[in-house]
Amino acid sequence: MPVSPLTSRSIIAATCCLSFSTLSFAEDWPWFLGPQHDGNSGESNILLKWPETGPNVLWKYPVGTGYSAPSALGDQLVVHHRQDDREIVSCRSATNGEVLWEHSYKSTFSDPYGYNNGPRCSPVLTEEQCYTLGAEGLLCCTRMKDGTVVWQYDLQEQFELPKWFFGVGCSPVLDGDRLIVLVGGQPNAGVVAFNTKDGKILWQAVGRDTWDGVIDAHAGTPYEWTGEEKIVSYSSPLIATIHGKAHLLCLMRQGLVSLNPQTGAVNFKYWFRPKIGDSVNAARPLVIGDRIFLTAAYEQGSAMLQVKADGKSYTELWRDTENMLAHWSTPIYVDGFIYGFSGRHENEGELRCIDAKSGAVAWKTTGFNGNVRELSRDRETGRIVNTVTGKPVPFPYYGRGSLIRVGKKFIVLGERGTLAVVHVNDQEFKEDCRISFDEIGYPAWAAPVLSNGRLYLRSEDWLLCLDVKKKP
Repeated sequence: MPVSPLTSRSIIAATCCLSFSTLSFAEDWPWFLGPQHDGNSGESNILLKWPETGPNVLWKYPVGTGYSAPSALGDQLVVHHRQDDREIVSCRSATNGEVLWEHSYKSTFSDPYGYNNGPRCSPVLTEEQCYTLGAEGLLCCTRMKDGTVVWQYDLQEQFELPKWFFGVGCSPVLDGDRLIVLVGGQPNAGVVAFNTKDGKILWQAVGRDTWDGVIDAHAGTPYEWTGEEKIVSYSSPLIATIHGKAHLLCLMRQGLVSLNPQTGAVNFKYWFRPKIGDSVNAARPLVIGDRIFLTAAYEQGSAMLQVKADGKSYTELWRDTENMLAHWSTPIYVDGFIYGFSGRHENEGELRCIDAKSGAVAWKTTGFNGNVRELSRDRETGRIVNTVTGKPVPFPYYGRGSLIRVGKKFIVLGERGTLAVVHVNDQEFKEDCRISFDEIGYPAWAAPVLSNGRLYLRSEDWLLCLDVKKKP
């Protein structure tokens, strides 16, 4: 019998440890955006009051290019990166960063827009297996013990894949004995479920049969399927329980589709595509009880849907083109408010807090409220310097950053490497501290990873492990 998503997460994701008679909770981070797929951490034994130099660096190692965040399970950390013409699945010791095993294969992917050519998808880890998806579409299952290949699929060979914008960029999701992947194959293989043990296809769905004839929300006319469409975009799928039923939520290029994760049958669909031609949906859907929040850049904005009790229909509660336009970073919901980064370009990047009930903006910030005239750039080092104190300071603006939540605080990583601790506060923006590390610079587009008291940061050429665990 397949294990339910919640049961699977519970088994893999968390452990409890007893130290000095105080119960402290530690977690693994075995897939994209953590154990609950939403950027929230349940760890309580974390120190978020940092000195000017920041947390202690436990270890750091050079890595190849890529935008995929690492995944952690116990003492194993897996990072997927690229060096020269090879993609590498590298399993490291979380304790010291040393390589435990590696598996590599050739990749000829070249980003058509000039971004780096490395992987974009985070590994999916279980006690026995590691699943990775490369930028060129190689889906690979390896053993967590030694990196031996169990099975693999070249999605380009097996499916009809239209030319992509930025390579393959949706992290797979695990559901019992199914590995669900946004493949994007024509005409009806947008979403495919693979058997975790042997890679056999269990079902495929979404494409022409889903979107042909659906009313285009911008044009107001039925959409006519051509067969040339990019079906998939860059938003990773999510499984959530709504009204007691499991929904596989996939924000495709055309919009949101809810599927039965066991069969691929469509529950409902919602057109949510920017009118700009060269555009993507990249932020993950955000589930709030029986509501689903969607957001995208490219002048799209956001929308809030409420799923009805039958699980087959919904009501659009509100839609707004200006309140939150997340490019790729998934927002986080806390106590009636949604926090996330808005902006298509770096100079538009703002951290925003919006009211989930109405969509109204509660506050927004670039991350810097000081006097910019007190800042200058050192010509020799390139660092930003406070001209009053003479000390180097982190880059003042967050840009299009990423965030994860730990209790009443957010850990924020700006796209030029500024690492900050920000309060969860719906009344105002309040930052406790900020630091930066030379190894983490632009573009720092992979979200931070927090696991078992260690904070992992990944840039285009470095992997850092920071000690953020409270000491007895």
